[in-house]
Amino acid sequence: MNDLIKELLVELGIPEDYGQNPKLPIYPECKEIIEVGPNIVGKMQRLDLPTAVAWKQMIANATSDRIDLLLVSGFRSIEYQAELIRKKLNLGNQIEDILHVNVAPGFSQHHTGRAIDIATPGFKPLQEDFEQSEAFAWLTDNASKFGFSMTYPRDNSLLIAYEPWHWFYSN
Repeated sequence: MNDLIKELLVELGIPEDYGQNPKLPIYPECKEIIEVGPNIVGKMQRLDLPTAVAWKQMIANATSDRIDLLLVSGFRSIEYQAELIRKKLNLGNQIEDILHVNVAPGFSQHHTGRAIDIATPGFKPLQEDFEQSEAFAWLTDNASKFGFSMTYPRDNSLLIAYEPWHWFYSN
């Protein structure tokens, strides 16, 4: 674990044993990312090159099947992950509750440039009911063909909240 991550964990009040039980991997921050287009609120998103290529192929195939996949978020820096947690702390949320939904800086797959959060029209982004969408059904049947898998299924061993919208490229 590098010094920046250690400093952020202390600053945010994250317990020293975070990531030990269950064991969570530390993800390096990707240095070579490319723009892949704006997300659902118009903010430019970035991914590493192989993920960007696979994402564009997956979108094209989904579109040909009349499925609309929308990018919510891609690459996040370690510092940006810390800022997400700071905002929630400033709103009065407890760190234990935050860490059930947002992993600590250094532990997010988004740092790699290979994680994407996906939405579809008619469903509020980043909500469990995404699993009831045609887009989720399509992803369940097809995402692996493009190298993507859902990292945080229901009752996962990492004890991270179920995120049917979060998909990770691992080819």
